[in-house]
Amino acid sequence: MENKHEVLLKVEHLCQYFRLGRKDLKAVDDVSFEIKKGETFGLVGESGCGKTTTGRSIIRLYDITSGNVYFKGQRIGAGTRSYKDAIKNARSKAKEKIKLLRSESGIDATRKAEIEEEIKKINEETKAIVAENRALIKDARFDSKSVDKQYAQTLLKSLEAEYENKFALAQGDEEQLKALKKECRNRCRVAKKSKLITQIQMIFQDPVASLDPRMTVRDIIAEGLVINGITDKDYINEKVYEILEMVGLVREHADRYPHEFSGGQKQRVGIARAVIMQPEMIIADEPVSALDVSIQAQVINLLNDLRERLGLTILFIAHDLSVVKYFSDRIGVMYFGKMVELADSDELFKHPLHPYTRSLLSAIPLPDPVYEKQRTRIHYNPIAEHDYSVDTPSFREITPGHFVLCNDKEEQEYLKLIK
Repeated sequence: MENKHEVLLKVEHLCQYFRLGRKDLKAVDDVSFEIKKGETFGLVGESGCGKTTTGRSIIRLYDITSGNVYFKGQRIGAGTRSYKDAIKNARSKAKEKIKLLRSESGIDATRKAEIEEEIKKINEETKAIVAENRALIKDARFDSKSVDKQYAQTLLKSLEAEYENKFALAQGDEEQLKALKKECRNRCRVAKKSKLITQIQMIFQDPVASLDPRMTVRDIIAEGLVINGITDKDYINEKVYEILEMVGLVREHADRYPHEFSGGQKQRVGIARAVIMQPEMIIADEPVSALDVSIQAQVINLLNDLRERLGLTILFIAHDLSVVKYFSDRIGVMYFGKMVELADSDELFKHPLHPYTRSLLSAIPLPDPVYEKQRTRIHYNPIAEHDYSVDTPSFREITPGHFVLCNDKEEQEYLKLIK
């Protein structure tokens, strides 16, 4: 029986910085959350808040700056740049301190001995910092390489156990035994190439840009199977046809090119490309934002059907809160690279605590002209709303399962609001 409380994906203190000359653009800054098996986790926020970068960092399209990403208990992503920066800073500070000590003039023999002792101590401390951070870099690199090796070995062991029983049952039937051995060799070859990260697939925001215009729909959908080492063309074709029908297209579409499809159909091809890999988790990066409203509903319903039929876990990235409420079990709200609030879908809409969340909810239009005339928009101004000059904020659990980025004073205010 599936454990609904099992944590499938865990993101710890994820930071994704991009170099802009001598400065860093903090696209994602210290974001942490968990996604349980079988749930849909909505990630919302305005354009440029870091939602897409978070998704791309999880699936390792970007090398993360710092933090860790765990999938099924295995570390699949670890930032090493922060460790490299720590080594660089430690050496730079040591150099400055030593230079300052050696610049002293007119000193006696006793002070000279003291300076040499201090320099020795600084060098030892720097060496310790360098050794510690190098060990962390080594661990991170080892984990990223060994996790796929371990995953492949686990698959091979399960296949060996499966075919051992099949071979025993087929004893005496040479034709069946020969066919089983061939099937076993093919599946073992695929298992050796398998990687844990392929259990997470991504649906991209722009269906036009994410599909290669020079490839047929058959080649686009089957590409993942080919990369994994599957060479049986009949098997590949049958899988492609099966998935096309599953996402609401027909077999005849397999030989067409992307430009022959509408926007909604292109997005269905993108969904088929992700689903054919039989993933446990899908990252849907604003999959309906580029589509018409009527088509949006169809694609959302398709994702819901696939989730129930295939037992998928979904990270649903969007900026439309009304869509996220309908589709998600829990919602995380991001602003300026940080997670500012996280709660169950119903709880977030009933008791929004962070001023930015309240601002987002106040912007949702309703098909009621009377209500719309009276609706007042809440404008969020972080400088006016927060004073973090003395008491810095942290991500805190205000009520069970409801987390907010706040300091001590704000925490007390939020507790009063809920009571």
